[in-house]
Parts: sequence; C-alpha cells; structure tokens
Amino acid sequence: MDNTATRKRDGMPPWIPRVIVMVVLAFLATYLLVWSVIKLRGFLLALLLSLFASFALEPGVDYLARRGMRRGLATSVVFAVAFLLGLVFVAVTFPPMVAQVASLISNIPGWLTDLSAFLNDRFGLDLNLSNVSAGMLDLQGSFQTYAASVASGVLGVGAQAVNLLLQLFTMALFTFYMLADGPRFRRRVLSLVRPERQAEVSRIWKIAIRKTGGYVYSRALLALISAVFTYIFLLVVGVPYALALAVWVGVVSQFIPAVGTYLAALLPVLVALTVRPITAVVVIIGLVVYQQIENILLAPRITARTMSLHPAVAFGSVLVGTTLLGVVGALVALPATAIIQAFVSTYVEQHHVDEEHLGASPEQPPDGTGPPPGDTAGS
Repeated sequence: MDNTATRKRDGMPPWIPRVIVMVVLAFLATYLLVWSVIKLRGFLLALLLSLFASFALEPGVDYLARRGMRRGLATSVVFAVAFLLGLVFVAVTFPPMVAQVASLISNIPGWLTDLSAFLNDRFGLDLNLSNVSAGMLDLQGSFQTYAASVASGVLGVGAQAVNLLLQLFTMALFTFYMLADGPRFRRRVLSLVRPERQAEVSRIWKIAIRKTGGYVYSRALLALISAVFTYIFLLVVGVPYALALAVWVGVVSQFIPAVGTYLAALLPVLVALTVRPITAVVVIIGLVVYQQIENILLAPRITARTMSLHPAVAFGSVLVGTTLLGVVGALVALPATAIIQAFVSTYVEQHHVDEEHLGASPEQPPDGTGPPPGDTAGS
C-alpha cells in the first residue's frame, strides 16, 4: 500500500498531459489563423476598405433616404456620383501628367546649356554641361521607351489587372450591400451582442459613421476649394494644363495624409519649370500662401465638427497604418484614429488636473485661456 502511494507521488501529475494537449492545440490554432490571414490578406483589406467606404458614403445615402428616396436607389445614386468623380479625376489628371514629365525631361538639357553659358559669361568660368545634357537625353529616351513598353505590354499584365478588378468588384459589392441593407445589417450585428450592450455598440457604430463621413465630406469640400484656387492661380501665372493640375492638387493635398501637400505641389512646380524657372518660384510662393490660408482660416472651420486630431497623433497614425497595411493603412489611418479617439473620449473618464501639480504660474494658465486661478471676475 505504501509502495503504491509512493509511485503515485513520484509519477507525472494527471493535469500535465491535458496542458500539453491544450498548448499543442493552441499553437496549431494560432498557426492556422496566421496562415489564413496571410492567404486572405487581399480579401480582408478589401473588406476593411468596404467598411470605411460604407461609413463614408452612408451620410449621403441617409440624406437621400430621409427625403423619400428608396434606400437601394439612394445607394445607387451615391455610388454613381462617387464613381464618376473618380473617373473624372483619373481621366483629367494622368494623361497630362505623363505628357508634362516627358516635356520637362526634354527641356532640361537646354536649361543646362543656358545655365552654363550664363555662368561662363558672368563669372568667367569654363563649365561644360554637355555630359549632363547627354545624360538627360538618355533619360528622356529611357522614359519614352518605358512608356512605350508599358503601353505595348498591357496584355502581359492581364492576370494582375484581373486580380485588381476582382478586388475592386469585391469591395464595391460589400460596400453596396452595407449601404443598401445598412439598417438590417446593423440589426444582425447587434443581435450577436448581449441586450445590455447593444446600445453601446450602436452608439460606437454611429460615432464611426459620423467621424468617417465627416472626414470624407469635409476633405472633399477643402479639395474643391483648393482646386478652384489652384486653377485660377495657374491660369493667371500662365502654367499649362491648369485644370488637370488643379484637380491633382485638390485631391492629393486633401486625401493623402501627412505628405499629400508636398506631393500635390511637386507636379505644378515641375510643369512650371517647363515655362520658366521664375514661374516655378511664383507657383511655390502661391501654393505656400494658400496652404497657410487653408490651415489658419478654412480647415479649422470646415473640420471643426468632424475630426480634431493633434498633428503628432495624425502623423503617427499614418506611419503606423502605412507600416501595417501599406497604402491602404495610410488612407484609413486618420478616420480609424478619429473613431478610436472619439470612443476613448466618450467612454474613458477624465479627471481635472490641478495646475499646481504642473508647476504652472498662477498668473498664466498652461493653455493660455481663461482667467487665472482664483480670479472670479468672470463668475
């Protein structure tokens, strides 16, 4: 009897095999989940974009539905408008862009020759930039050859084009379903949540729609204002392709986070260089002045009720989104961060901070607003 008890004490505890089995199963489940996410990455990205696209377009659909239009028809109208706007942007912008890049490259050798002659005459130098000019001509030939190869090799990338079209079709299909069947879709989602939590989930959903839709529509309005100003300004300065460049500046500067302003200004400056270098300088000054007017006067008023992100938070969110999801992450980073910020500000309790703990002077509050502590003049 004592020997049997001793063997039981010295043997493996009965729970260890169960733990080993659970660890192995957890590892296999995790591996299967990661493998599935990697294989379905394109589909999941399309689904994520569909969700944000439905959030962005739903205010427009709701607006038409409240005025008596059937929800399916309202969704079709909003879809058609968004599709036409995207088609106009591509058709107006990209052909002139390719033509102007080729024109810019062809003009660079002449500019270098004129610059070398000016420096030699003015400062007595003996510069010869013919080698650089020859390199520019080679670059022009390479660019034209590449453009021709791209144009003639369209059939060679048929599989990739079909894959892209399939992803776009998938995204459009999911977005249309989420919009046209939005109330019923939300009802099905809420049916999976416990009754005492349904009100909270519905509130979060509405916050996401309001923030994302407000972001898109406010940016669209700022893009329209920027495009109108840029078009008039480029016409006055005498830069060719003013309409295409204006559409490019308006869309890119507003819808590409963080670096969009610089990317948008680059193309008009390059095109202005094909006219005269001084014209490019004038374009830079004009775009910088407008950007300051937008930052100080227009953007705070238009986006006051949509998104209020600190610049550091916005820039950091774009970097994180780009690192995780590439271009898709950069596009959805700001709306996603605004949704998270709205959720945190709604459900996380915030407490008053005594200014004495911050070491602030009683004569000047840290934020520079309001009366100093102890001042009862406003009460």
